[in-house]
Amino acid sequence: MTTPDTATPARVSPAPTAAAAVGTPRRRTSLGPVGLVLAGGVSVQFGAALAVLLMPRAGALGVVTLRLMAAAVVLLLVCRPRLRGHSRADWGTVVVFGLTMAAMNGLFYQAVDRIPLGAAVTLEVLGPLTLSVLASRRAVNAVWAGLALAGVFLLGGGDFGALDPWGVVFALAAGAMWATYIVFSARTGRRFPQADGLALAMAVGALAFLPLGIAESGAKLLDPVTVGLGAAVALMSSVLPYTLELLALRTLPASAFAILMSLEPALAALAGFLILDQALSAVQALAIALVIVASMGAVRTQVGRGDRGTPQESPR
Repeated sequence: MTTPDTATPARVSPAPTAAAAVGTPRRRTSLGPVGLVLAGGVSVQFGAALAVLLMPRAGALGVVTLRLMAAAVVLLLVCRPRLRGHSRADWGTVVVFGLTMAAMNGLFYQAVDRIPLGAAVTLEVLGPLTLSVLASRRAVNAVWAGLALAGVFLLGGGDFGALDPWGVVFALAAGAMWATYIVFSARTGRRFPQADGLALAMAVGALAFLPLGIAESGAKLLDPVTVGLGAAVALMSSVLPYTLELLALRTLPASAFAILMSLEPALAALAGFLILDQALSAVQALAIALVIVASMGAVRTQVGRGDRGTPQESPR
């Protein structure tokens, strides 16, 4: 969440915040752009798995609060955004962007507190995937939508009886917020230079979420060990993947980036298996594969119609 912190075809947006901060590289990194993107994706999902382990200490809302606060501090120190010279419309956009990020992360962590990480990310992906399908308006996208729905049907065992109903609701709501995030990320990127808008929006989201975290966790948020683990979640789910993806976007085409981001449900399932001992059945693995294929297909359809947008990462 992501970060953070914490990937789909709908990350293709016209003018995202991250894209404005990307310059022309002088040389390639030794890891390569594809390796950077995959490393960022692994960091996001393993950060989310760490957040699940932290929830018994601070609660889901407390973890989100720590993560947003830590990410906001780092981004503000790095970006040092200007506070003056912005219009009322600029501030309105960045406030909505920040509130959307806070809601997206809060809903996502409520979901992973109830259902496996791989299932939560797969359901969340439906939000951006739906946005991508609707934006394309091509008949072939009915195929991708059908594959995605088939995957969701299999993931829920036909009626979602195997998953906590509230976990499913929270994951789907997080997906809706993710789609909204993409829209306002593009608007913020057009109004603020480099990553200034993202830094300001993260601060807005952190401040807005703070009362919820205090209400649920109280003094637990001041425990040094909890604070340290929360900072680690922020680093893994926001700061590190954000930096790696910026480096990758210097040389990696937008279409390739978006396709790689479509692998997030699989990375989430791997993180859940290795860290949280959340094993997948063969049917659930097939369900995740169907959603991944649908996401990749939707990306290729967007590229085929001449979409020149730049992908946008999710600070989950």
